[in-house]
This record gives sequence, structure tokens and C-alpha cells, in this order.
Amino acid sequence: MTVFHFFNCAILTFGPHAVYYSATPLSEYDTLGTSVKAAVVYLATALVKLVCLATFLKVSESDSFDPYQEFLKALIGFIDVAGLYFALTQLTHRNISQNHKFQAVGLGWAFADSVLHRLAPLWVGARGLEFTWDYILQGLEANANLVLSISLAALGSLMWLRKNKPKTLIPIIYICAGIVATMPSITSYLKRGLGWHFPKVVGFELFTSLVMAFTSWQLFAACQRPSV
Repeated sequence: MTVFHFFNCAILTFGPHAVYYSATPLSEYDTLGTSVKAAVVYLATALVKLVCLATFLKVSESDSFDPYQEFLKALIGFIDVAGLYFALTQLTHRNISQNHKFQAVGLGWAFADSVLHRLAPLWVGARGLEFTWDYILQGLEANANLVLSISLAALGSLMWLRKNKPKTLIPIIYICAGIVATMPSITSYLKRGLGWHFPKVVGFELFTSLVMAFTSWQLFAACQRPSV
């Protein structure tokens, strides 16, 4: 029963990444190499963030919300944006469209994040004797992170790769990208500052991911329309 619970949680956590790849044109255009390169860039970015967090943040003895520490975390979190910029603009890709490129990069980015942050807790905890909903919620959180990562990659694609975009949309693109990039700090404030429980935080992340996906999709579609 414990192994069955582990496999259920693992499929919920990692299965949507495989489904997204196989159910979209990404598999037809063989963009797996792009996703793997993006995953490697994510791991390098995570290492840089880890060094910065260990250098500039102090170990807190309490679990309370510290605005100064969270502000530093948010600034360090923008290293992800730099890594995403490198993955979108500096890596060599196959001759694929901008639409497929940002999806492949976002997919690889989200998969590497799930492996790095959720595989070990699943392996250690989900095989325990006592059933808990936490690992199912972690799987749902991974799904929200997948949508947010692809949304951030889409917004980054608009910021850095598309030159002829409407000027009225540029502030909206940057604001949306800033919101997605600071989501870890926002969720940390909800948990530590407002005392939200994990299910409520996951619900907020799922809702936010859907809103940002719809918004980034509309922005991407608007920037692809020919200017008159």
C-alpha cells in the first residue's frame, strides 16, 4: 500500500510533464534536447542560488516571517530569471519556432525543479506507513509550478526574443513576469506571515497559475498579431 501511494504521488508530480510533452507539438518537433539543456541550466542556476542563500541569509531560529530576509530571498530568486534568459537566448536550439522554444525551455525548467525539490521528499515520506495528503498536495503544487514555469518562459520570450511587440503591452509583460518570478516569496508570506495552511497555499498557487497562463497566452497572441 505504501509503494502504491508513492507511485500515485510520483505520477501526479512528474506525469504531467511527460503528458505535456507527448500531447503537444513538442514531441513532433523533437524538442527533448532543448528541454534537457534547460534542465541543466536550471540545476546550475539552483547551485548559484544555494551559494547566495548560504552566504547572505542568516539561519532563523523561528518560523516567523522576516520581511528583510524574504526581500533578500526575492532578490536572489531573480537569479532564476537570469538563468531563464540564458536558456532562451544563449543556448543553441534546433530550428524550432519561438512558440515551441519557450514551451520546451519551460518544461525542462519545471521538470528539473520537481526532481530537485520533490523527488527525495516523495521517496522518503510517501513510502511511510502513515498516509498523509501532503505528498498529494506536493504533486498538485508541482503541476502549478509547471504552468508557472511555462508562463514565465513565455513572458521571457516576449521580453527578450520578440522585438516588434506593442508598446502598450510592455509594462504588462514585465509586471506579470515579476509576479511569477516572486511567487516563492508570495507563498512564503502567505504561510509565515498570514498563517495559511498548506492546502490553502496550494489552492492559491493553482489558481494563480491558471490566471497567469491565461494572461501570458493572451499577451503572446496579441504580440503575434501583425501591426497595422
